[in-house]
Amino acid sequence: MTALGFLAGLWTASRRARLGGIAPEQVLDLGLWLIVGGILGARAWYVMTFWREQFAADPFPEIFMIHHGGQVFYGGLLGALVVGIIYCRWKRIPVWPMTDALAPSIALGSVFGRIGCLLNGCCYGRECSLPWAIRFPYGHDSHPHPVHPTQVYDSLLNLIFYVGLAWLYRRKKFHGQVFATYLIGYAILRSTVEFFRGDYPPAQHYLGGWATPAHLVSLFILLAGAALLWLLPRNPMQRR
Repeated sequence: MTALGFLAGLWTASRRARLGGIAPEQVLDLGLWLIVGGILGARAWYVMTFWREQFAADPFPEIFMIHHGGQVFYGGLLGALVVGIIYCRWKRIPVWPMTDALAPSIALGSVFGRIGCLLNGCCYGRECSLPWAIRFPYGHDSHPHPVHPTQVYDSLLNLIFYVGLAWLYRRKKFHGQVFATYLIGYAILRSTVEFFRGDYPPAQHYLGGWATPAHLVSLFILLAGAALLWLLPRNPMQRR
């Protein structure tokens, strides 16, 4: 599902880029680099987050077993962003117009990615008795309790978010506006879903037990997005 989400995101971004004066081929060429940066960043963040619980005793070769799962979205976003900026500078592609073209597609990719999480049984929710609660099969950490379908929450919210960002792209006032809006919107979206997550160990809860690691990272992502929305319109080079 992750691969399907990436392909769907890359295809929609390549079509959208034309409206911003970027050749679709440039988006497709960037795709391979984004995959590499995303996987490395997502795995590195996961290893750092769960080092004590999973890797401290025997870090090798488990640290490289990405086919067993264990990747963090924010790490993937950061890794892809760093690699993408380096690639754009290398190929002399304008960075902010490219991030605007990619931003809605990141949300679209998350729609498929979270369905993959549901099928894998990761990122599951807290126990609940709501009519739409789900039960994972025997052997799952949450079995036999019904839990929040947090993967579905995340997927549906990202689908709505994708539509909103695609709408904004055609009406943006400056380069970087769509990407900055993505950072703010996703931070809020992710923080909301995190309140229903039940897969974190006790040591991964902060501020009295209600905040998860993603809550803390989301705060910085939101502030970064707000800073971009404030700074970029003041740069004449970024105005449309």
